[in-house]
Amino acid sequence: MNQHMPAQHQKHQPGDEHEMKPQPDYEPRYRGSDRLKGKVAVISGADSGIGRATAVLFAREGANVAFFYHDEHEDAQETVRLIEAEGAKAYAKSGDIADRKAVFSFVDEVLEKFGQIDILMNNAAEQHYQEEFENIPEEQFVRTYQTNVFGAFHLTQAVLPHLKEGASIIVTTSITAYKGQDVLMDYATTKGALLAMVRALSGSLASKGIRVNGVAPGPIWTPLIPASFPSEQVREFGSNTPLGRPGQPNEVAPCMLFLACEDSSYMTGQVLHPNGGTPVGG
Repeated sequence: MNQHMPAQHQKHQPGDEHEMKPQPDYEPRYRGSDRLKGKVAVISGADSGIGRATAVLFAREGANVAFFYHDEHEDAQETVRLIEAEGAKAYAKSGDIADRKAVFSFVDEVLEKFGQIDILMNNAAEQHYQEEFENIPEEQFVRTYQTNVFGAFHLTQAVLPHLKEGASIIVTTSITAYKGQDVLMDYATTKGALLAMVRALSGSLASKGIRVNGVAPGPIWTPLIPASFPSEQVREFGSNTPLGRPGQPNEVAPCMLFLACEDSSYMTGQVLHPNGGTPVGG
């Protein structure tokens, strides 16, 4: 049965979770089993959505979590509270993920606070609705790449020298990298670039024992959705999937956990597809 969300719209990217109705589901669905005990995870964009759900799940599994976010301070404070409620330590810093100096400074602060980094999740993103390719402003195209691709590039370069054998890098790509999205064309191309990054970087780092994998979510109920689409399209969001509804962030976070922990020790250069049942290939 198709499930519809209430029509709604937010005026800024990447959106605020506390303004959404209904609120996304971030709560882990099961008790932790210390799969990340003693680990430190760095996540971009963990103030809300998939990033928040993953941060809380990582914390439940024993990891301390540091995250970089844009300017959604209320959401970020709630994520810190949720991490600490799981008995883990949290560190959050706001800034522009496209600012290389800010990203490197953040990583230095994480190392000063926690002394190590074991897991990197490149997750921060923005997207903009536009029906005609020729009407995409150059400024928007450039900005989307700066956030989605250059942000992952900067953060990975900053973290990589500090990763040891057994570390894991996870990249949030998208179903749009495989199927396209005719109203998110610039966003889709960035997610294709990130997919290529997973495949290329995994080969480069395999000899060092560092795994690189991706997750390609389908339509997931996060702040990006009301911040991107017209309100009436938000109402139909995800209803055309085989499961007939959008996914929730806590339905994606277990993919991140699987790739972060030793359960996936024989996987690198791969992508998981929590997308509501849509077949993808390539």
